Amino acid sequence: MNILVQVEKPLVSVNWLYQNIDATNLIILDGTIPKVSQAKTGSNLEENQIPKAFFFDIKKVFSIQDAAFPNTAIKPTDFEREARKLGINKDSCIVVYDTHGIYSSPRVWWLFKAVGFDNIAVLDGGFPAWEKARYPIEKKQTHNVELGDFEAKYHPEKIIDSDAVLRSISNGEKQVVDARSVGRFNATEPEPRKEIRSGHIPTSTNLPFASLLNTIELKSKEELEALFKKVNPSNKTLIFSCGSGITACILALGATIVGYKDISVYDGSWTEWGSLSHLPIEK
Repeated sequence: MNILVQVEKPLVSVNWLYQNIDATNLIILDGTIPKVSQAKTGSNLEENQIPKAFFFDIKKVFSIQDAAFPNTAIKPTDFEREARKLGINKDSCIVVYDTHGIYSSPRVWWLFKAVGFDNIAVLDGGFPAWEKARYPIEKKQTHNVELGDFEAKYHPEKIIDSDAVLRSISNGEKQVVDARSVGRFNATEPEPRKEIRSGHIPTSTNLPFASLLNTIELKSKEELEALFKKVNPSNKTLIFSCGSGITACILALGATIVGYKDISVYDGSWTEWGSLSHLPIEK
């Protein structure tokens, strides 16, 4: 039977995924990257996966390897080619998760949004929530798949550079929101990369990505609305930044859920901004 599914929201529950796991067009992606600040969370998370999952390699495949800054998004043509290798088609429905709950999976979701693909959602609570619900798991493995027919239709406004951010803070039209910790934002704790200046982008506000989460799952829509209203009282168009372009996408996910439309992620984020001496900083 040919069963096709469509996601209505950018976030789906483990119950939804379990109920639709046999859909013909469903592609499950594991978008896990290591958390620098966190020890390994257990053997199950390291060794097992949701059945039929494919590994979406943010670091080694879907980032430019010789870029000046980490996690720099690859060109749309390269993204299209690599997505096809994962068996992704134009009519696919993608659910992406990670083993931390919600950490790097929103980065995968946002990369697909940037190339014009909307039938994708983040799994709320990720692999820990799936395992907690006692749904089936399998040992990590590589599944054979036919080459897909995925097409990239790039939206350059979704992933922007430092020049675009500089213009935005100069004319005051947009609000930059930083997903780093309060200490890093206020320069009261050091940056993980010692060569990078401490501080934040002028006029930016701080919304640590962890404040959007109830441990592993995203907070309610009402709670998210209150958080975004506090950092963006003038209801400006939003630009999200973080350390290296990963957790900014958690803010992009939350903002999308509460109804923001025209949002951007600053790809270089603080790793780039803090490294370039001509760019202004505040402390």
